[in-house]
Parts: sequence; C-alpha cells; structure tokens
Amino acid sequence: MNDSRKKLRFMIWVTMLCSIQITLMLTPLGFVTVGPLLRITTLHIPVILAGVLLGTKAGAILGLLFGLGSVITNTLTPGPISFVFTPFYSLGEYHGNVLSLVIAIVPRVLLGVLSAQIYRRFTNKKIGIFTTAVCCTLIHSIMVLGLIYLFFGPAYASAANIESTRLLRALLATVFTNGLLEAALAGVVVTGLTKVLEPIIKKVM
Repeated sequence: MNDSRKKLRFMIWVTMLCSIQITLMLTPLGFVTVGPLLRITTLHIPVILAGVLLGTKAGAILGLLFGLGSVITNTLTPGPISFVFTPFYSLGEYHGNVLSLVIAIVPRVLLGVLSAQIYRRFTNKKIGIFTTAVCCTLIHSIMVLGLIYLFFGPAYASAANIESTRLLRALLATVFTNGLLEAALAGVVVTGLTKVLEPIIKKVM
C-alpha cells in the first residue's frame, strides 16, 4: 500500500475518533458532574484509544483536542474552579492565565503520547491494553492535579473552600477516588474497543 493511501486511512481513523470525542464534549456523556466542584471526564478514553491503535501522532492530536475542549467548556460553562483551566475566566480575585492553558492542554497531549509509547513496549498485548489505559489515566490525573497545586494552589484551595494546609491531602484523595474510577473505566472500555478495532485497522492500513 502506497504512503498516500496509508496517510489517508490514518486521517480517516483519526477523524472518526475526533468525532467521537467532540460528541462526548458536547453531551453529558463527556463530563459527569459530581458535587459542586468536580467533573469526571470520559474524554480521556478516545485519547488513549488513539495512542494504542494509531500511535504517538494520533494520540497527541486527540490529546490536543481534549485539552482545547477543556478550555472551551470551562470558558463557556464555568464552575468555581474553572480559572485553573482557562485564561478567559475569573472568579473574584482569582484569574486564569497562560498557566491555565498549560494545565488544560499539556497533560492531555502527554496522555496520548504516553499511551502509544507504553503500549508498544508490551509483548503481551492483552495485558498491555488494560495496563496502559489504567496507568495512563492515573498519570494524567496526577499531572493535572499536580500542576493545579503547583500553579494555583492557594487560589484553588480558597475557591474550593479547602484549607490551604489540607489541599495536598484533598488532591491526593481525588486521585485515589475519582482517579481510580476513571482508570478502571478506561481499562475496561479501551480493552474492549481495542480488541474489536485493532484487527480491522491492521487489515486496512
């Protein structure tokens, strides 16, 4: 198969995954609100799937879309802590800035890149799919929350009504509750979809 045809089919698959991600972004399936402050997302799943099925470039593209979607969502439908994800929203004295874009975009792009790089290192692909999805989801959660703590710690604590001395504990609790749930969901969904889609992609590309 010539290179131009392979590139075309690659772009078709990337476009399909982007369409799924945009659909999630625009419907309640993409962001599930838990309490007044926290949103659990399913948008990490297409990013991991792209990295596993199509490689580093596809994972980065889906991750970028995920990040831009986070910026747009937190700008148009902001919550109390949206300033940490968008420079276009302020809450009283707390303002988003360029570091908000770093938090919203960089971990999401790295999520796609790491998904591709980690998965390719497994010789046992059955174990590799689930392990990659779980590990990358947790790494993503730690990156996002870690950058929030680093860049906006005091402001985030105040907006979330958390004592600044307890902020780190609260963020770690989020990783071990919501983060684990997102990781388990990603492991199950990505494993199931990869088993179905990977043979098809290998056949046509």
